[in-house]
Amino acid sequence: MHITLLGTGNAFVTECYNTCFTLHFNNKNDIFLVDAGGGNTILSQLKKANINYTDIKNIFVTHKHIDHILGVIWMIRAIGKSMQHGTYTSDCNIYSHAEVIDILRRMSKELLNKKEIEFLDNRIHLITITDGESKIINNQKVTFFDIHSTKATQYGFSIQLENGKKLTCCGDEPFNDHEISYVRGADWLLHEAFCLFSQIHIFKPYDKHHSTVKDACEVATRFNIKNLILYHTEDKNIANRKELYTKEGKKYFTDNLYIPDDLEVIELN
Repeated sequence: MHITLLGTGNAFVTECYNTCFTLHFNNKNDIFLVDAGGGNTILSQLKKANINYTDIKNIFVTHKHIDHILGVIWMIRAIGKSMQHGTYTSDCNIYSHAEVIDILRRMSKELLNKKEIEFLDNRIHLITITDGESKIINNQKVTFFDIHSTKATQYGFSIQLENGKKLTCCGDEPFNDHEISYVRGADWLLHEAFCLFSQIHIFKPYDKHHSTVKDACEVATRFNIKNLILYHTEDKNIANRKELYTKEGKKYFTDNLYIPDDLEVIELN
């Protein structure tokens, strides 16, 4: 089992791609994609990662912000074309809350041609999920939850991995106590870290309702998390991001801290 970080940046990055990732389980031809960034770069990131998009059978969209949802339209287009050509032989499930599902359906019908959406709601299934609802995806139990965003409605998820470990993704906003039951007991935590705490005067994360490396690491320490993955960062420090974020993070979190670059693979042991 492993995770591939296709993108690690926030909405306005230019030195890396917007945050999105894939989860890979024992069946290598059944991949779970979480978000897709802000454009057709999702297709080139998948290619660079040696991931065939025809192996992606399940997609989860956290919220409607363009750096998360627009790449999904390109995925729908690509999958629709592959279905026409007979190279995508299964169905595709796209999960999100009601607002995002409505946006995806309307955007697809407005922006894509008839052939590309021929399979929409037929073999490309737009599936509405609700707070606390669980689905079996790639033979794993995935529970979706409302993170109670102060901006657009946003969902995270918690998944029981096939090795018995628990992974929780908190979306791209600061932790709040509505997420406690999903974070508690997690072996792996994915948490946003917009910037270094030492650079809040430069990036002003709190004005944008984001957190810092320090904040994320304090959450992980609070809940005794063993493995913390930080993403959705600024890119001004991209050349030294791993070193700088690790140095600050280790002041507040002493277990396994991951600051991945785009296309980095992390084994979920």
